[in-house]
Amino acid sequence: MDALKVILTVAYLIICVAIVFIVMVQDTNSQGLGAALAGGNANNGSYWSKNKGRSKEGMLNKVTIFLALLFIVLSVVLSLSVFQS
Repeated sequence: MDALKVILTVAYLIICVAIVFIVMVQDTNSQGLGAALAGGNANNGSYWSKNKGRSKEGMLNKVTIFLALLFIVLSVVLSLSVFQS
């Protein structure tokens, strides 16, 4: 059981570093929070906004979401394993 905890901890640390790296690589929105709250988006019906999931930015968003979910799951698993030891 200790070997599994070590493997999960190493995977957890790698995921943490990967999330930080991917978030730093992503482009920032130039419109900011004010435009998000007001609902303003200049690209509502454009080709770019409809095919965003196929672009580099869309791929980075999907990877970020996947790693965040994996981070949450590993956090719960590791915290439960600490209480059982």
